[in-house]
Amino acid sequence: MTTACTVVDRLPTPAEHRLLAEAVGWGGAFDWDTLPASLAGSTAGVVALDGDRVVGMGRLVGDGVKYFYVQDVAVLPDAQGAGVGTALVRRLLELVAATAPATAFVGLFATGDAVPLYERHGFTRGDMDGMFRLVEPA
Repeated sequence: MTTACTVVDRLPTPAEHRLLAEAVGWGGAFDWDTLPASLAGSTAGVVALDGDRVVGMGRLVGDGVKYFYVQDVAVLPDAQGAGVGTALVRRLLELVAATAPATAFVGLFATGDAVPLYERHGFTRGDMDGMFRLVEPA
């Protein structure tokens, strides 16, 4: 892995998303049959390329106006530590700034290992607690 990668404004393909997700241990976190529709509902996406090889991804979900959520930022293990995650998060935040007509709320859920990455980009825990629940289909 070279330290220089190219960040491209596009969503990962379902195959790229699966490759990256499985590489970082998220294989059981997705319903692969519905992933294409989930990706299509994204506000924006970015992929990191090392030559022709996709080494990272990230996307934004939300209303595209006021509320944005950073989702699915993943970097191949052999590309971690080279600034790829930083480049992806930086570009996602640039896309929010270019899209939002006023101050935007940008949220995310992070694994423990990823917290320092997001803190370097100004994310804080603030005075709120992140919460979630799973809802089964009716």
